Amino acid sequence: MSFYGLHRPMLIVGLMLFGGMCGTAAAQSPSPVVAALQTTLDSLWTQDAFPGATAAVVLPDGTLHAAATGYADREDATRMPPDARMLSGSTGKSFAAAVVLALAQEDRLDLDAPIARWLGDRPWFDRLPNAEALTLRHLLRHQSGLRDHIHDEDFLTAVRERMAADGPDAAFAPEELVAFVLDAEPLFAAGAGYHYSDTNYLLAGLIVEAVTDSAYYDVLQERLLDPLHLAATTPADRRDLPGLVAGYVEGEAPFGLPPKVTQDGTLVYNPATEWTGGGLVTTASDLARWAHRLYTGEALPGDYLDELLAAVPKDATQQAHFGADVRYGLGVTIRSTELGTAYGHRGWTPGYLSIFEYYPAHEIAVAVQVNALGPYDLSAYAVRLAHTARAAAE
Repeated sequence: MSFYGLHRPMLIVGLMLFGGMCGTAAAQSPSPVVAALQTTLDSLWTQDAFPGATAAVVLPDGTLHAAATGYADREDATRMPPDARMLSGSTGKSFAAAVVLALAQEDRLDLDAPIARWLGDRPWFDRLPNAEALTLRHLLRHQSGLRDHIHDEDFLTAVRERMAADGPDAAFAPEELVAFVLDAEPLFAAGAGYHYSDTNYLLAGLIVEAVTDSAYYDVLQERLLDPLHLAATTPADRRDLPGLVAGYVEGEAPFGLPPKVTQDGTLVYNPATEWTGGGLVTTASDLARWAHRLYTGEALPGDYLDELLAAVPKDATQQAHFGADVRYGLGVTIRSTELGTAYGHRGWTPGYLSIFEYYPAHEIAVAVQVNALGPYDLSAYAVRLAHTARAAAE
């Protein structure tokens, strides 16, 4: 019988029994904020039937509170721990944009200079749509007019063919991915519209490597991950990622992948292709810490928030990826919520969903991860959990 049918009540009873057996943990009496987060997460799990989820909140005083619900692996009924690691998809764009911004603060990069300054000698550069007019700001704000290689039919076919030939370790180098948008008509003149494209961030990553003469992940580690003590956040550059929980795809699986994208703790596909379009494995706790530090102005030296949050105008054409009311800055979505303006990013990759947001009116950061690619509204989850934590802390 289906997991979502007859077995569902049995699973809920099982979790209740598990909680009753953990007398030591229960006796420790979690903080009111953790208890409130746990209740809300459990309610969402019961309501929406995702395999499992983690959530973390950083309050105005800087304290971190985390909780988890459901299963890290539902086949063997392994409980989801609060420190579970998951692929975080496009949330990694916020890190890539911050690296670029840090280099710009040191005058090693210029956000408004033509990218031909760094990439103009590549043999394919002249075939890039809008090539001579493109700037780093256009790339980071998705105003380049470039199509997204992720949704190109030739790319989807190439992925299936390469996996069939090379097996699950098959991957594409960044310049191979850029090739899928070459010679295409631009969607609009550079700077004249908005269209979300992973290709933009691959180009930005190539520029980072060109100007630093270092691998992107090494620059990220040195400038952000180590100084901010985000030890649970590492490159998603191979199939075997320590601490990664099982991931699931509900509905039609991309690239012909199976419904469960892990086997014996190892991914059945290579996430390295994502690179600066996402490219990280992390925890909800690290994402919440990152959101708090980034949007309170503590992640980089100097005053950078005005530059980071300067966003595409609401009336820009093609603006549909996150909704008409969501604006996009340098690797950041800016949207209105019942808790006021929210700064953050969300992301998906086969098997996992993630979101982090910061609500400046309340000085609260929240992150949520679900180990399934499915129809789950993590934007709504984030607001509900932030409201829950705020109320519990008062």
